[in-house]
Amino acid sequence: MDELEFRRRAYANPRNREQEFIDAAQASPEHQQFLQDLNQLDVKIAQALQVDVPEGLAERLLLNQQLAEQQRSRKFAPLLMAMAASVAMVLGVGYATWRMAPIALSEHAIAHVLHEPAALSAHGDISFNQVNAQLASLSGFSDQGFVAQPGRILYSTYCDFQGVRSLHLVMQGENGKVTLFIVPTEDRMSMETQFADNHLQGLGFTRGDAFLLLVGEDQQDLTEVSRELNQTFI
Repeated sequence: MDELEFRRRAYANPRNREQEFIDAAQASPEHQQFLQDLNQLDVKIAQALQVDVPEGLAERLLLNQQLAEQQRSRKFAPLLMAMAASVAMVLGVGYATWRMAPIALSEHAIAHVLHEPAALSAHGDISFNQVNAQLASLSGFSDQGFVAQPGRILYSTYCDFQGVRSLHLVMQGENGKVTLFIVPTEDRMSMETQFADNHLQGLGFTRGDAFLLLVGEDQQDLTEVSRELNQTFI
């Protein structure tokens, strides 16, 4: 083992127990002295690192950390409260504005049909008495409802017309299905008697305190269902 390799291994581990390293150390007094110096240096380093930890140091460090956290919390608490109040105010104003915004019923009706395609897949057989029971829970409908079955009703559930609880029905026409919305009247509502988009058509009319909106693909179905409603809904 040459001098450079011996010193490299000695620096890495002066207590190396490989036989080749031991033989190289014993072969030279200079090597033995070099290893002795390295071992003494290791002892001094170990002694320097043996520092007693002051009693209660861990507890003091933890306490300082908690106090720092409390100070940060106090610093930001007013800001967080102000932010929360601002968000609450924005939400409250936004809801009030949304709740009082004008409602274009024809646009709302078409949007409902387009966003609830599952309703047109229903094949129930619902009686007008069941529908009347649902209508009774709507605002202002205690004295309104069906007096006879207005054809086959396939689907009936509550829906929301921009904050106004309403009723969503699907009825069977001769050529296809027709969606009927029964909406309690409010002053902020506007309705067109005829409306359409690219593939849906609609009719709107009033009966008592209700807006009735029909939406479907076939104009003949809309006309026939409208005629039935005029005869059965009071």
